[in-house]
Amino acid sequence: MSRGVIGWDRVAAFLLGLVLLAGGLAVVAWWAGYLDDLWSAAPDALDTSAAADLAEQAWWPWALGALGVALVVFGLWWLLAHIPRRSTGPLRLRGSGSAGALTIDGGRATQAAADAVAGTPGVRAASGSLSRDRGELVAGLRITIDPTADLEEVASAVEAASADLHQVLGRDDVRCRAQVLVAPNARPGSKVS
Repeated sequence: MSRGVIGWDRVAAFLLGLVLLAGGLAVVAWWAGYLDDLWSAAPDALDTSAAADLAEQAWWPWALGALGVALVVFGLWWLLAHIPRRSTGPLRLRGSGSAGALTIDGGRATQAAADAVAGTPGVRAASGSLSRDRGELVAGLRITIDPTADLEEVASAVEAASADLHQVLGRDDVRCRAQVLVAPNARPGSKVS
């Protein structure tokens, strides 16, 4: 979700809240008989004859249909704008300029870092993905280890892979997040000495 959509959400929620609050207070004041004190032209009863006359006009169904279509389009846009988009696409590397752009697939580079960690003794599996989270690029490594794995060795492998990934991408806005999962049971022959 973009910052513009978030800003629009906040403004729309604030304005809708003000309208509902004012409308609710006006209805309560009208019901209690205090609306005459606040607004001298307050009616004692509601007259709906103008609305009934409006509904009998020939153009009224067409106007309602157009309003319905507009609301459906707006509702679909609203829903689509709130779908989280975390993909990164190709990343520009240092050295890009007006003559051309150097790009890299950050997801594949992150998976290569995960593959390097997967070669560590005691690591069963590792996967990597690159996504955007709150304006920053996050290289996520998901590592499954044996219960008997040496955590210091795994941590060293993750730090080395993170440093290599940072050097390959050449960007200061990439953060590395490693999630280490412990497998429920050890594989036969996976003891670390």
